[in-house]
Amino acid sequence: MEYEYIDTPGRLREVVDQLRNEPLLGADTEAAGYHRYFDRLSLVQLSSRERNYLVDPQAVTDLSPLGDLFADEGIEKIFHDADYDVRILDRDAGLAIANLFDTQVAAAFLGERQLGLGNIAEKYLGLKLPKEHQRADWGERPLTEGMKEYAATDTAHLPELRDRLRQELVTIGRLHWAEEEFRRREQTRWTEPDENARESWMKVKGARDLQPRGLAVLRELYEWREGVARELDRATFRVLGNQALIEMAMAPPRNFAALKGVTGLSDGLAQRRGRDILAAVSKAMEIADDELPRWPRSPRWERDVELEARVESLKNARNRRADELGLDPGFVMSRAQLEEVARARPRTTEELAAVTGVRRWQVEAVGDALLKGMR
Repeated sequence: MEYEYIDTPGRLREVVDQLRNEPLLGADTEAAGYHRYFDRLSLVQLSSRERNYLVDPQAVTDLSPLGDLFADEGIEKIFHDADYDVRILDRDAGLAIANLFDTQVAAAFLGERQLGLGNIAEKYLGLKLPKEHQRADWGERPLTEGMKEYAATDTAHLPELRDRLRQELVTIGRLHWAEEEFRRREQTRWTEPDENARESWMKVKGARDLQPRGLAVLRELYEWREGVARELDRATFRVLGNQALIEMAMAPPRNFAALKGVTGLSDGLAQRRGRDILAAVSKAMEIADDELPRWPRSPRWERDVELEARVESLKNARNRRADELGLDPGFVMSRAQLEEVARARPRTTEELAAVTGVRRWQVEAVGDALLKGMR
């Protein structure tokens, strides 16, 4: 796979000038979040029909020249599952996308259920894409030649894949459905986590089963792990896995011998960090009983039998229509959307279209079936 690695601002500007007259570009990003504590944009891939480019954001810190290409309505930008790419480009580079074509969304409208790029490329192009660098650390430098070639391959085939999928959508009359979703995805932006949401340590699988003292141990160990991960710029699970935190919260270790046998806690980690782990546990054990964390009570939920019945009727109508269309029912309309429709109780397609979150293509695809289901 031939590609050019761009690591100077001057060359980036030159390449952008060369690509201004291209009708379409395949695009992708790589980030470091799987391996690093601080997730960051680590690579931007671009492909015309003839050339492939890899842009290194660590070397070219100002990616604003790419903004001209991404915002150009005359150039179609082809991503596969663009949601995260659009978010991270917005967060780390302030870039927005216009005239998007998402091959994953297109494939979903064709009834595909296996929506990974490898599955779609194999079915529609007869290509087997490499997988060996899917979990690579894209934050490391220098990138290996194998990593670079893998990254270039991710976008090199997107223009041809777009052609095949687009033609299939035109043939069955669903291109305008897909284009509505493309336009919605263009509006996606990075949003910071909700500070009022449940504290992160309470989301660890198994936390709900802990007693208050165990919750305190989990909280202190979780905060210890966050500090180490931040210090090392390493993903938290690469410091110590959640299962180890839960095990120690259920049976708090009080000495070094008790650390042996904890899932994922190696002898080396015990030697390097054991004193800090035991200090975190000790801190939790010293908290007064009336100050221990407790699982918040779930809000009282009053059942609405009539609403549930309407949702179930809508679900059945959606499922039948999705089967006729050969589409995944959850893709056609989510459970949350069905609940909104059930609450609104629309009587006409116009009223259905006015329900929060309902798309025009959904009204066209399943509107009549839903309205009958309401009746």
